[in-house]
Amino acid sequence: MSAKTISIIILTVLLTVFLMVNTEPVDFDFLVATVPVSKLLVIGICIIIGFIIGFVVGRPRKTVSSYDDEIERHQPASSKKELSDEDRDYIS
Repeated sequence: MSAKTISIIILTVLLTVFLMVNTEPVDFDFLVATVPVSKLLVIGICIIIGFIIGFVVGRPRKTVSSYDDEIERHQPASSKKELSDEDRDYIS
């Protein structure tokens, strides 16, 4: 197993133990109401929301370059299929 897999397993076990130890009810103030809920539920929901936000923010974005489209518009269609003299000299 790789170090990444082992570290994920260890973090998951530690998180599970942490959640299971904190099960007593706490008062949760939500806007105008106070609701007694389990710490397990509050911490678990915060972890899930944090994971979702981190996933959305951390994923790579697709980059669209209009520069490539602009170059293709100004080149004649036949030049895409033929090699230039400089390219032919380089290949041979």
